[in-house]
Amino acid sequence: MPAPYVRVEDAGLVDDGGPVRLVLSGLVDPERVAKELANGGAHGSMHHGRVRAVAQPAEVVDAAVRALGDDAGERVASAIADALDAWLNGAPDVTTPAGPLPTSERPLVMGILNVTPDSFSDGGEHFAAGDHPRRAIAQAEAMLEQGADIIDVGGESTRPGASPVAENEELSRVIPVVEALAAEGAVVSIDTTKSAVARAAVHAGAALVNDVSAGALDGLMYPAVAELGVPYVAMHMRGTPRTMQRDPRYDDVVAEIFDFLAEAVDRLAIAGLDRSLAIVDPGIGFGKTVDHNLSLLRRAREFTSLGRPVLIGTSRKSFIGRLTGEDDPRARIVGSIATVANVVAAGAAILRVHDVRETVDAVTLAHAVATAGDPDPDEG
Repeated sequence: MPAPYVRVEDAGLVDDGGPVRLVLSGLVDPERVAKELANGGAHGSMHHGRVRAVAQPAEVVDAAVRALGDDAGERVASAIADALDAWLNGAPDVTTPAGPLPTSERPLVMGILNVTPDSFSDGGEHFAAGDHPRRAIAQAEAMLEQGADIIDVGGESTRPGASPVAENEELSRVIPVVEALAAEGAVVSIDTTKSAVARAAVHAGAALVNDVSAGALDGLMYPAVAELGVPYVAMHMRGTPRTMQRDPRYDDVVAEIFDFLAEAVDRLAIAGLDRSLAIVDPGIGFGKTVDHNLSLLRRAREFTSLGRPVLIGTSRKSFIGRLTGEDDPRARIVGSIATVANVVAAGAAILRVHDVRETVDAVTLAHAVATAGDPDPDEG
């Protein structure tokens, strides 16, 4: 039996010897495990093929041993220990060719640099065919001055309904920008679903790859990033940008996306990418309704159970406009900041945003509140 995926819903009392609330996916016989939990006096129930337990970690392991045997119990014990450690202690750092991303110390801000004519919020603002890449470089330099840790360069719009862009056109948009920014010492991310664009951008100086399709739109993407050996952001999207908002449905949006991302990290490892280079993104707004997005944000902490840095991108998105009545994406900054503060408190490691200066201030305050009273590691 492979190791199950363990999603921690709450472990707030575990350091004091209290129970945890967690969900296990991928068990060979989940009903039997749930029954053994109940027989042992703990709480175990079934939910869409997953076991939900409220119990001491040892009780869950003992139930797995009784139901599935010693070998399975060892895998369950290891998976629970890893998930609890990640939930309690936060994201590890990520090594890039441009240096480490200190995600274990503080949340990072990723500035969005769209070099497209048709992005939903800033299409055409930083791209003009006859004046490229001057505008884009100036915008990136402004974001770096405002405190951006990473610049995410994208040459193909992923707004709902967007049409694909030819590979050569995407390359002509992004490569001059990547080269210029990398030469200035910036940490550059390439936002693409195409393995050829990822390769060219990394060779031009990009330090990580951000793929909204998690490899689904290009079967060569995982082998490419494994060969390149750079960090890779696997994001959940249902369908394609053209189709993703056509009546998206889930039985349990958090559980399904968690399992999807866990499987993506496994597939990356099988392709040869070290797990320490994986970053996960639940894909706010990509094939989700307003309620789906809100559930993902409210329960963002659960994704930290994956043991990988969690990237969240809510900036200026339409669900904020639906809730606030702001039709102009550029007027959604207050709503964007509110979501940033929420997910920083929940352990998000990277925030992908348009409005860097305001977000840096919000992240600084939200992180200070979330860590107030924590022991000083230098005094431990």
